[in-house]
Amino acid sequence: MNTRILVVEDDPTLRMGLRDSLEAEGYDVTVAADGLKAEELLYGRHFALVLLDIMMPGKGGLEVLRGLRAEGVLTPVVLLTARSDENDKVLGLELGADDYVTKPFGLRELMARLRVILRREERSMARLMAEPEEITSFVIGEAEVDLAAFELRRAGRTMPLTPKEAAMLRLLQRERGKVVSRTRFLEEVWEGGDWVTNRTVDTHMLNLRKKIERDATRPVHLLTVHGAGYRLDG
Repeated sequence: MNTRILVVEDDPTLRMGLRDSLEAEGYDVTVAADGLKAEELLYGRHFALVLLDIMMPGKGGLEVLRGLRAEGVLTPVVLLTARSDENDKVLGLELGADDYVTKPFGLRELMARLRVILRREERSMARLMAEPEEITSFVIGEAEVDLAAFELRRAGRTMPLTPKEAAMLRLLQRERGKVVSRTRFLEEVWEGGDWVTNRTVDTHMLNLRKKIERDATRPVHLLTVHGAGYRLDG
């Protein structure tokens, strides 16, 4: 499967130019012209990386980024900005952007930056999934989980798993029946990143429950152990 990249840019000429250039490099590219469409796409499928314009009508790039990080979505984001104001760049990085490029930019530089970020993510996921002796396919209730394919199947539907969701399930499966603390999730899945909090773990767990449980508000498999963490049963 080609690496999926989302390009969010309101300028149609630049948007299509970026799409064509990225596709020529072998990437699977989806485009959006505004922040609302970008959010709809990002909450509906997994992307390896997002190119996100800061200045857009309606919901701007920084607002989109703030919302993503608040919901625990840690997809790498590279900001596109025509502004020279250093404060906007600093704010973007503080909100959780992985990098930024200032318009006009050279395609060679942009491609090089994207490759660096994607290689870093690949190494991170490889470390998380680097134990081939462990089972990567298992059942949780009515859900069939396939960590190698980053997906699960339940009630006739196939749903994608983000790399972080897959890593959480891998850890829970390894410790099935035992409590896994939020601190351990942060240390092993997010590698102790100081930009994530317990709320990030809780948000990802809620998303997993929506995919796995019949009723996410009354889980029977992904259980909360109050004051301790989470446990996988069943």
